[in-house]
Amino acid sequence: MPNKVALLALALSFSTAVWAFPESFDHKYGTTTLTEAPERIVSIGYSDHDDLLALGQKPLAVRDWYGDMDKATWPWAADLWGKAEPVVLPFGELDVEAIAALEPDLIVGLSSGISAEQYQQLSLIAPTLPQSGDYIEWGMPWHERTLWIGRAVGKLPEAEAMVDEIEQRFDTVTEQHPALEGKQAAIAYYWEGQLGVYSDNDLRGDFLERLGLEIPEAINDLAGDRFYSELSLEELSLLNVDALIWLSTGDAQTDAANVPGRDLMAFHQQGREIYVDKELGGAFSFMSPLSLHYIFDELVPQIVQVVETQR
Repeated sequence: MPNKVALLALALSFSTAVWAFPESFDHKYGTTTLTEAPERIVSIGYSDHDDLLALGQKPLAVRDWYGDMDKATWPWAADLWGKAEPVVLPFGELDVEAIAALEPDLIVGLSSGISAEQYQQLSLIAPTLPQSGDYIEWGMPWHERTLWIGRAVGKLPEAEAMVDEIEQRFDTVTEQHPALEGKQAAIAYYWEGQLGVYSDNDLRGDFLERLGLEIPEAINDLAGDRFYSELSLEELSLLNVDALIWLSTGDAQTDAANVPGRDLMAFHQQGREIYVDKELGGAFSFMSPLSLHYIFDELVPQIVQVVETQR
């Protein structure tokens, strides 16, 4: 699906900028140093291949997450593969032997959740990048992930340009819609009879706060140092916020309709709910420099409408 972002990413792939190596990364398991730009990259992070593709890099392998997408790649990034056919590593347990067989010179795992033991195994194959130790597991901000990957592949200026473009979109939204400032928002799910909500440690929660919205402290307190918390049905009133986003891997509206007691809540009676479909849910979960533009185009207008038409 040709679009502005795809064309930008393709243009970046032809950059003639030369980046100085070595580059060192202090992460949760120590330090990884790259002495030269990698040529054979394996992406084991569930969303890291988006960043690589945006920078014109086509990894030898990617890791499947969910959604049953060809090449484990969602529509906003799919065109960037061209004729390349990456190995798709399955969700869950890593196949270390399959990774070794590809003879990579860099393994990118910023969104992989790998353990210390897995890191040690992978580091015997090639320099490996797990996430920064400055954040909770899965909590490394999107912009830092993009900048790290930009440094790792020798394209930091291009990565900085992509981050700046997205930051400008945040600034435009907050300037044009000051009503968002200070309003409360939440992201919830209802799966297999369990209600849950995401905190501001989650990348999606952080996105909302960057728009000027606030995740209620009661929700953040329940999550503690995690990025989400389960809720009992007795705690359903915590979702009485100004904009409630229902997230689902299937049909968010159907999931929400099955929540006992929802019909009695103000967020439902006053029309404060937003139902995220599969593709938008994928974009909101990936939180990559490619999917973020899709979020701005598709989700932000819905948030603005709900908040600015409160009744």
